[in-house]
Amino acid sequence: MANDSSAVDFDADALIRKAVEQTGFDDFGSLPYREGLEALLQTYHQHVKDPEGRQRCRGRVLSQLITRLKCEYAFSTIPAIAEQEIVAPVFVTGLPRSGTSALLNLLVTAPENRGVLQWEVQFPDPWPDSKPGDEDPRYPHLEKALKAMRDSEFAKIHYVDADTPEECVLLHAFAFHGVQLGFEVMLEPYRSWLLGQDLVPLYAYQKKQLQLLNWRNPGQQWMLKAPAHMWGIDAILAVFPDARFIWCHRDPQAVVPSINSMNQMVMGMYMGDCSHINTAQMGHSVMEWYAQSLQQGLAAREKLPPELFLDCSQQEFAQRPMALVERLCREFNLPLSEQGRAAMQAHVDANPKGKHGRHEYDLATYGLNRELIDQRFSFYTGDGRWPISE
Repeated sequence: MANDSSAVDFDADALIRKAVEQTGFDDFGSLPYREGLEALLQTYHQHVKDPEGRQRCRGRVLSQLITRLKCEYAFSTIPAIAEQEIVAPVFVTGLPRSGTSALLNLLVTAPENRGVLQWEVQFPDPWPDSKPGDEDPRYPHLEKALKAMRDSEFAKIHYVDADTPEECVLLHAFAFHGVQLGFEVMLEPYRSWLLGQDLVPLYAYQKKQLQLLNWRNPGQQWMLKAPAHMWGIDAILAVFPDARFIWCHRDPQAVVPSINSMNQMVMGMYMGDCSHINTAQMGHSVMEWYAQSLQQGLAAREKLPPELFLDCSQQEFAQRPMALVERLCREFNLPLSEQGRAAMQAHVDANPKGKHGRHEYDLATYGLNRELIDQRFSFYTGDGRWPISE
């Protein structure tokens, strides 16, 4: 029975009951979640065959439900959370592997900047009876677990520790919406469900989460990051009307194989044995997802004031990071203290490119070639407005 994948079910009602039993709370909040939960569970049930993988994915969903209940309890019992102001947040976006993570890591080393940290996307709910500024007792356990992954192949692609700024869209997972871990949107039915959704409620939920985090540990200038924000430019501005955007650019020839490799690795970490997944079909699915997101994001930009956006290439960041920071602060009128400038320069000096190892990948593994990528992204690479370089 232990090796029978059918022994692990993905029944929404059963998971909801279990989350309620474990927390003693039953209020999931007013923002919708059930439809996305059903689509996500159906996707896991249909595509995750490995029994241990099914258990991991089911356990993840249960943890998400539990965290959502705990967050809703905090929202309803701590009035100060709703009083928090998230002023003029900066969203870093663009194709994945274009320098978005490295740029965010640099920016948040300045004390005036605030990112969503890895430990916070794991535990956004406040520990019972904790006060603002208190250390979360779950923090040291996560820190130890992440240290154990330092030499992993995954760390060569995306290095993290407990205090690394993380993609803020990981908070979307508690809304049972958004890109989740990234591989779910490459699979049906979750992909089609998500593409049909209004994203405004999702970003309204993110705002509540940011208010909660700001109450726990106040920030001055919020810096948020994710390639998935390309899907939601209009929704972001509906919820955060004073938002600004940094758009990172890179040649898709470098992006597509790298993100396919990362997607395959994350799938294996959670799904387990993925040998039943057609790698070539997945490769095309990944390429198409990011091509569509880029098209949608650039189309949204066409209707908006250009001063809301700052464009940079991955090459500019790699070669002149502090000059890019100076340009950003000048164009967006952001504060940059001497302490902040020194902290960022120290980060640049301590983190040369490739510090955590180089990850190798083969484009042909994913059923792709340079010609296919050129053809699909010609709308982007043929547009001289974007600083695409390698």
